[in-house]
Amino acid sequence: MSHDKTMQPKSGKFDLGAIGRRDMLGLGLGFGLTTMAASTFGFPAWAQTDAAATPPSKPTGVVVVGLSQEPVSFHPLMPGVEVDEIIWTNIFSSLWVAQPDGSLKPDLAIEVPSVENGGIAEGGLLWTVRLRDDVTWHDGKPFTAEDVKYSLELINQEGFRSRTRVGHSLLGEITVVGPHEISWRMTEAFSPYLALLANTHMVPRHLLEGEADQNSTAFGGQPVGTGPFKWDTRTPGDNITLAANETYHGDGPYLDQAVLKYVPDMTSLYAQFQTGQVDMVIISGIPQNFYAEAKNLPDREVFIAPSGNIELVMPNLDHPALREKPVRQALYYAMNKQVIIDAIYYGVPTVTESFSPRESWAYNPNLPAHVYDPEKANALLDEAGWVRGDGGMRSKDGVPLAFQISTTTGNQLREQVQQFLMQDWAAIGVALSINNMPAAVIWGDFYVRSQFESLLVGTSFRTGVDPDPAARFASTAIPLKGGSGGNYMQWQNAEADALMKEGQASFDQERRREIYHRLQEIVREELPILPIWQYAPVEGYKKGLVGFAPNINQRQNAWNMGSWFWGS
Repeated sequence: MSHDKTMQPKSGKFDLGAIGRRDMLGLGLGFGLTTMAASTFGFPAWAQTDAAATPPSKPTGVVVVGLSQEPVSFHPLMPGVEVDEIIWTNIFSSLWVAQPDGSLKPDLAIEVPSVENGGIAEGGLLWTVRLRDDVTWHDGKPFTAEDVKYSLELINQEGFRSRTRVGHSLLGEITVVGPHEISWRMTEAFSPYLALLANTHMVPRHLLEGEADQNSTAFGGQPVGTGPFKWDTRTPGDNITLAANETYHGDGPYLDQAVLKYVPDMTSLYAQFQTGQVDMVIISGIPQNFYAEAKNLPDREVFIAPSGNIELVMPNLDHPALREKPVRQALYYAMNKQVIIDAIYYGVPTVTESFSPRESWAYNPNLPAHVYDPEKANALLDEAGWVRGDGGMRSKDGVPLAFQISTTTGNQLREQVQQFLMQDWAAIGVALSINNMPAAVIWGDFYVRSQFESLLVGTSFRTGVDPDPAARFASTAIPLKGGSGGNYMQWQNAEADALMKEGQASFDQERRREIYHRLQEIVREELPILPIWQYAPVEGYKKGLVGFAPNINQRQNAWNMGSWFWGS
């Protein structure tokens, strides 16, 4: 496409008055990644087995979910990673929930607001949400519109370590119309807000409003929500147990308990899946080198799960070497991505050049294909003034071309990738060292406060089901620079900022497609991240578990655990 730096909206205003609910879902307010056919990912047809099974009349049974990373962030409005979201989506509730087909299903709200039902008015600036009147917190207190108001205001509260303020910062006046109705005004139209609210969990005002330090509360260690499960026990370094919430406002829960078992060594975790010590392995999943074997395990369903996450090297752009674009480009040329995928991941994932999942309507299929070219990498470094010294390692103006790469201890496949990268990059004069640490450490301040030099990490670059990546890429989303969001690599680019701002304001899907295609071109050129492949996690569960539903519009597949039960 042509490159227009002004990138102005086609119109200064966005007339939603003529857009009905069905149209609005197609134009950026309820779309996401569509469900792929079962054959695409190799997972079984759950719907067929579910249809014949009847859930129990009261919660019964236990499921043990095996995880290679330990959940440690239990406040759903604060930073966390995928395993933490298992806690958030099952202890807490959001106004509506993103489904596998990209639609939004009401949860705390009676219906998803739209122009057609009067919930969205004045060109997207006035929102009204009607709430259920039968919801209680786990401590028995009633859930009301005051809790929604408090939650949204807490996100924007000065000093609070919010997971992201992108979109939320546009909230103006919030009005409690009644105990079960709330309205607010936006200072600007923000098309991804419906999608963002699907991943924004409400917290209890009555437990939090009196806390002196909202970043350090008793609630953060023993969360209280409105979801299908209640907090039960935690043994740090081992497991978290959730118990059924028998006063839950929705269907279920059907299980009496869910145990989230932490096994940091992925080979050991797979062994426990084989022996039945864990019923399920998700997120990091089963190492790809065991995929062929795992598919033939008796009484197990093993499949490649749909995922919108991207595996990548995340450089800290505040590092004196990594802040230079030619260095990042050289690193990318010198990374033998296909060998890594074939040798370590047995060819299961597919290389990608984009931060956007291939299934998204916003995906740009025309980005330059990665080429493994150490000669080109060396030429870029020579031209940029990085000179080889003793031992062949490079430096420039006294700064060595040396940095650390970190990932989760016990992830043996990633540890092998690190070894490959050390070899690839040593060949072009880069001194790479490894600094791995347990999940509870690496994904804390080390990650969110940009204390790393580079990371081998998998993450998502979307706003819920919306393709807006501003929470990851906007210059206002750098926590270390006073922002709120997940731009932990600390990338700043004026054109990208302008594009993302326009994409958030537009309700024209074709225009948004142009915007995000151009943004992907910029990211591919600037390389604030070095993409390797789109996630293809091998997950599995014990046969007889009913209700499991992979959801590419969630970051983890325990999102609907309240609907699971053991069939006959």
